[in-house]
Amino acid sequence: MFWRVVGAIAAWVAMLVAAGGSSLAGQAPTLAPGATALAGAALYAARCADCHGADATGVRGPDLTRLWGAGTTDDRVFQTIRQGVAGSIMPASTAPDSEVRALVAYLKTLGTTSTVSTAPVARGSVAQGEATFWRTCGGCHRVGPRGGRLGPDLTRIGVTHSADALRTAIRRASAAITPGYQSVTLVTTSGTTLRGLRKGEDAFSVQILDTRERLQGYRKADLVSVARDAQSLMPDYGPDRVPDADLDDIVTFLTTLKGSK
Repeated sequence: MFWRVVGAIAAWVAMLVAAGGSSLAGQAPTLAPGATALAGAALYAARCADCHGADATGVRGPDLTRLWGAGTTDDRVFQTIRQGVAGSIMPASTAPDSEVRALVAYLKTLGTTSTVSTAPVARGSVAQGEATFWRTCGGCHRVGPRGGRLGPDLTRIGVTHSADALRTAIRRASAAITPGYQSVTLVTTSGTTLRGLRKGEDAFSVQILDTRERLQGYRKADLVSVARDAQSLMPDYGPDRVPDADLDDIVTFLTTLKGSK
């Protein structure tokens, strides 16, 4: 499906060029509804797919194929894109209204296809999931005032991530690392290896939050190497570490976390 969309996008762009149309970043031409959705597909691929997935089923961001449910309106989705989601990695958009409307038109086509799954997004026990979460995850992740700081704050994770995205994040932690939580490995001139979260870096120094949650600064003159890690500090929690039933419970609990009022 995705590659068919890409092919259609290429055809749409060629049509604009032939007609002398302007780029997406400039003054958008007047488009028919179908062409508007096609323009939105191009914008989505360039600006949204990294977090929501090429097929919009969610990676770091929530599953958008389920967006058009009870109470969802074009205006509500427009305002969400325009204003962003507070407490999440989704920023406010400064794109022209025409581009935001094109995105809304494209997203609406995803929610009206017959291929959208109607399976329940969560199927475990909230109470058991909460207990398992604090036993397994709370040392690194915060919910409200409780928990660790090595992992992202999960107080609003139920707003920003789908159940499927949460399962992927737990099973394959390095598949999509949240911005600001990139791990780094330092080797000092004395041979000591240090690992933590990269919090700042310039030409002369690097700052990390180490695995004991201490903010530390190091002069590069005292380091042999500074390597950004491809792997997250969080390990992959496969079925051998978190059985499927426990995973369902944790995910069900996480989907209830929508922040304090």
